[in-house]
Amino acid sequence: MPATQIDIRMQYSAEQEQQLMNTVFDALQQSFQLPTYDRNMRLQVHKPEHFHVFDHLTQPERFTHISIDCFSGRTLETKRKLYQQLVTNLVAFGIPEDHILITLRESPLENWGIRGGQAACDVDLGFQVDI
Repeated sequence: MPATQIDIRMQYSAEQEQQLMNTVFDALQQSFQLPTYDRNMRLQVHKPEHFHVFDHLTQPERFTHISIDCFSGRTLETKRKLYQQLVTNLVAFGIPEDHILITLRESPLENWGIRGGQAACDVDLGFQVDI
């Protein structure tokens, strides 16, 4: 049940925005072994003057920051797989690999209130976190 925010500086068409979100979700689903229904994603398009990026970028309008809040418990190898899969997918989408920043923030299951106000540790999530 990761909560994912994609921050970009470039306005894409509605169809391309959906492709971008699907591209990110595909990497999350494969790496974290999530069920297909487990989507919690936001896409935020920023005006370039409101979203400063690194000076060395050749295509600063394509800079993409992906922030993922998720349950603690996944191994370093799983996280590495996620990062690599995200970059692979986004490069195929047309974003240069050095224009991608991924931030993963983890918190214990008891710090998530889900499904009618229950602590996530008290709910059958339908997937494993300790992968």
